[in-house]
Amino acid sequence: MSRWRGQGAALAALFVCLLAGCSRAPEAYRQESYVFGTRVELTLYADDQALAARAAAAVLADLDRLHRQLHAWSADSEVAAANLALASGRPFRPSPELAELLHKGQRLEAQSDGLFSPAIGALVAAWGFHADSYAARLPDAGKLAALVAARPRLADIGWQDGEMVGRNPAVQLDFGGMAKGWALDRARRQLLAAGIRSALLNIGGNIMALGHKPDGSSWRGGIRHPRQASAMASLELHDGEALGTSGDYQRYFELHGKRYCHLIDPRDGNADCRVQSVSVLSRPGPDAGLLSDVASKPLYFAGARQAAAMARRFALAGWMLVDAQGAVWLDPALQQRLQWRLTPDSLQVTGTP
Repeated sequence: MSRWRGQGAALAALFVCLLAGCSRAPEAYRQESYVFGTRVELTLYADDQALAARAAAAVLADLDRLHRQLHAWSADSEVAAANLALASGRPFRPSPELAELLHKGQRLEAQSDGLFSPAIGALVAAWGFHADSYAARLPDAGKLAALVAARPRLADIGWQDGEMVGRNPAVQLDFGGMAKGWALDRARRQLLAAGIRSALLNIGGNIMALGHKPDGSSWRGGIRHPRQASAMASLELHDGEALGTSGDYQRYFELHGKRYCHLIDPRDGNADCRVQSVSVLSRPGPDAGLLSDVASKPLYFAGARQAAAMARRFALAGWMLVDAQGAVWLDPALQQRLQWRLTPDSLQVTGTP
């Protein structure tokens, strides 16, 4: 075969390949880390693997920095310094990141009628859930009663010339109930700015979809069974949606046959596991990740019969609650999208589609 005939055959093969759409799909780039005291998984698609690697590295580096900055129980963190100022009544000038969390936290605290509050760090410490390891013990009853009576709320923080001014020394900041979701929104913006248009972000079980997979299919998110180490259901996630779950099965201890978990009711300081888990699906928007983290807490404390009313406050795309007996409560919108992997024994559909 002559040189020209060989080149012609190669060009013809390329032309046929293009007509048939046989260009190689980009491979997934996956990266994992451990920040905010939890596992982080990034799955990115990009034509250039080097671009995906740089984008993932930048996101993980930012998460690691924020973890050190916002850790409520690390002596050299910004939040620890802010808590010292609040306890002594001194003003404190927060960084832009901390100021954003405080402003958003104040708004969400009011929206939930105080069922969500990042101001109860002292209650978290009293129960021992601020530490990586904790003993199976109840807090001192007198201390617990005093903290509840002091009613620490983010609403107790005022602002003057860019400085936060505390009006209640019992306020101690702990952003464990919102930092993961807030970080999801931040990571999504970073990936978009880096040119990534297809990704699945998972920060400690809070999951956000960016675009679709290269083949046009949707990303999927799973909802864990609160009493089994497997998913009880899954659903397709549309671009910009976020899925989050709060449950009594990760940070908890049992004492005298009773379970106590890290979900502490701001109203009475109790850590009773009145509900097994709550999952929420938030609509696309600038705070979709934040809402996927925060909204599950007020639904948890509101309970099965008030969950629908609370979900409407946050304009959620869907919600599901597993009560203390293992019965599943959910709204019609989420029911239509779920693919069950473990069919629940009891299913109660409630709320308005």
